[in-house]
Amino acid sequence: MTATQLAPVERPAYRDPNILRWLGAYTVSTTGDMVYHLALSWAAVQSGTPAQAGIVLALSAVMRALLMLGGGVVADRFGPWRVVISSDAVRCVVVLGVAATLALAAPGLWVLAAVAVVFGAVDALFMPAVGALPPRIAASGQLARVQGMRGLAYRVSVLVGAPLGGLAVALGGSAAAFGTAGLLFALSLPLLLTLRLRPLPTDEAREKTTALRDLTDGLRYIRRHRVLGPLMIVVALSDLGFVGPLNVGLALLSDLRGWGAAGIGWVLAGFGTGAGAASLVLTVRGRIPRAGLVLSWTIALGAVSIAALAYVPTLPAAVAVSVSVGLLAGLSGALCGALTQTECDPAYLGRVTSVSTFFSIGIAPLSFPLTGAAVGLWGPGPVFTASAAVCALGGIFGLAVTSLRRAELPKQ
Repeated sequence: MTATQLAPVERPAYRDPNILRWLGAYTVSTTGDMVYHLALSWAAVQSGTPAQAGIVLALSAVMRALLMLGGGVVADRFGPWRVVISSDAVRCVVVLGVAATLALAAPGLWVLAAVAVVFGAVDALFMPAVGALPPRIAASGQLARVQGMRGLAYRVSVLVGAPLGGLAVALGGSAAAFGTAGLLFALSLPLLLTLRLRPLPTDEAREKTTALRDLTDGLRYIRRHRVLGPLMIVVALSDLGFVGPLNVGLALLSDLRGWGAAGIGWVLAGFGTGAGAASLVLTVRGRIPRAGLVLSWTIALGAVSIAALAYVPTLPAAVAVSVSVGLLAGLSGALCGALTQTECDPAYLGRVTSVSTFFSIGIAPLSFPLTGAAVGLWGPGPVFTASAAVCALGGIFGLAVTSLRRAELPKQ
């Protein structure tokens, strides 16, 4: 065999020390985020009325939604690695500061509100940068595997973060929980600082423009792209139909069926199991052939499972259906992320990621009050079915757009 016949063999992402350092940093940072939110919730409830606590908790979400698109511009301008490190450093300092404040005094609800605003603003920078970072550390053929590993890391963070936060509150109150979150953010920093970054074509100096011009250029790029434009529509429709039933709707359904809080826990555990299994499959396989077609079909089939949740009569059946929802949603979500990262010009990746994230955490949650009111008026069946129809419309749209249906992930 001649030298020209030899092709470099990519190291699988789960054997790459550089990617494993990134994964460790992402895991501890996300776990810190879980602990922080539990600490903030507990401190807000202890410091004010339930209505006031709800306002404090809503401030972060509002700031994230308002600043998310700008966060994508920042990630593209300064590089996602710098933004992720800076975000975790700011979160570490802020959370350790509020931990010290709570340990020494009772500052009142306004301090928690200020922390929530700062955290929401930092999250608006952090989330697009996290989505734009994998192409800097992994070869294009490994990006699907990295998405699977990220999904597994998130599930670990969910399983560890809530009990860890609860234990910290039980042992030392809100101050201890905030301190634990701050230490976790601090732990991510040395791991991030040791990452080796892959050079990208956009590392060259580029023309200086205004932030508004960068944002409009990014939106124009998405609109004109043959895969990313349709993919953003699919993301918007699937998220809008998915989050209402799986958040507010699930609690109301469990109450109507008499399953109680334990029932919600079991159904969510089923969803987490299915999503974790999807992430594991993608981590092991590394590539799903005909990714655009599989993505569209899993969204459409997942919508059927969402509708079925409202009609199953028993808790075991609901758990089984939720496993199916998690499996299909986990696979489609990972493929959305992988296709975004492989199709997008690196110069626009932060802005494109911010648009997809904006739909997930900015627009889709607006359906929560509508879902709750609709379930109260008509019951879970019609509401879950209507939401599932919106979600299915995303899958059908993906199947109808040839460029997205034929989209492929790079070969390893």
